[in-house]
Amino acid sequence: MIELNGNLHIHTGYSDGTLYHAEIAAEACKAGLDFLFVTDHNVLVRGVNRWFEFPGLRRVLLQAGEEIHQQDRIPQKNHLLALGIPADLGTLARDPQKLLDAVNASGGAAFLAHPFDPAAPLVHEDSLGWVSWDVRGFAGLEIWNYMSEFKSLVRNPLAMVFYALFPSLGISGPDPETLARWDRLLSEGGRVSAVGGSDAHGHSYAFGPLRKIVFPYRYLFRAVNMHVLVEEVTGAEETDGRAIVAALRSGRGWVAYDLPKPTNGFRFWAEGNGGRVEMGGEIPLSAAPVLRAEFPFPARWNIIRAGTGTAAGGSGKQIAFSPSQPGAYRLEARRSFRGRMRGWIFSNPFYVL
Repeated sequence: MIELNGNLHIHTGYSDGTLYHAEIAAEACKAGLDFLFVTDHNVLVRGVNRWFEFPGLRRVLLQAGEEIHQQDRIPQKNHLLALGIPADLGTLARDPQKLLDAVNASGGAAFLAHPFDPAAPLVHEDSLGWVSWDVRGFAGLEIWNYMSEFKSLVRNPLAMVFYALFPSLGISGPDPETLARWDRLLSEGGRVSAVGGSDAHGHSYAFGPLRKIVFPYRYLFRAVNMHVLVEEVTGAEETDGRAIVAALRSGRGWVAYDLPKPTNGFRFWAEGNGGRVEMGGEIPLSAAPVLRAEFPFPARWNIIRAGTGTAAGGSGKQIAFSPSQPGAYRLEARRSFRGRMRGWIFSNPFYVL
């Protein structure tokens, strides 16, 4: 399997971002990414899906998706990341179920964006969370949204300035309520994949006489990313884009905070009856499965059985764990960074049947 490192949930000047596709691809290249999904608000920009080549550096695959929501809804809710769709589906935003059905019918994958988003009055933004939990057909949840977590830190003017200037001192992991909802869905038998993203906009803010781009694209592309495993990379933008969407949909990857240490090379797999299963896959309990993991750097880790909590925990660079009960098993790893433990890797689950 080939590992690709990318970033989801990005905005350009076509909605409320600042840079455009070629500029964003250049920033991603400098940050060491392999792919991007640009998700402008209620607009699918056509003609931008391509491999961007940067001589002497690397190449980056850019794909256009869409962040769809009902723009005239007050308060704003139900933001959906639609990836791998061939046409604009923004006109269906008023009916989340019809929207999800259309994304799936088109061959795309839908992820609920920042499902438990906090309000941030100091930056004049309401909660943008998800409320229509009766819908079916979403591929997964955005468990870690960088800018949503920043909003949760903005409790007063001093905190806003401090964490805007020193964000790595505050960013620490996915929203606990989102993780709890994910585990609940998994424990109820759902096949729900996790993704993470930056929600990059590249805005600048004034601090008295000073003006600063608080969260540059390149900085965010070194922070909360999505790593996926694909069978091959062909160099054809549509084929490779579909392969990445399929990996995201099936949960063949992990959410990573790459700023403390790059997570490239992490692997989490299941063995049983002489075979190997990648993340997002199923394995029967009768196969006496062993869940194995390897980290590129030592970490504190926990294996979570959805619905019951921690099934095993420890520290180091390798794991071998034998589940004794059926269920969805996922892995969390943390490392010390800037004086405290931070979330580092949040894997997708195995389904032990």
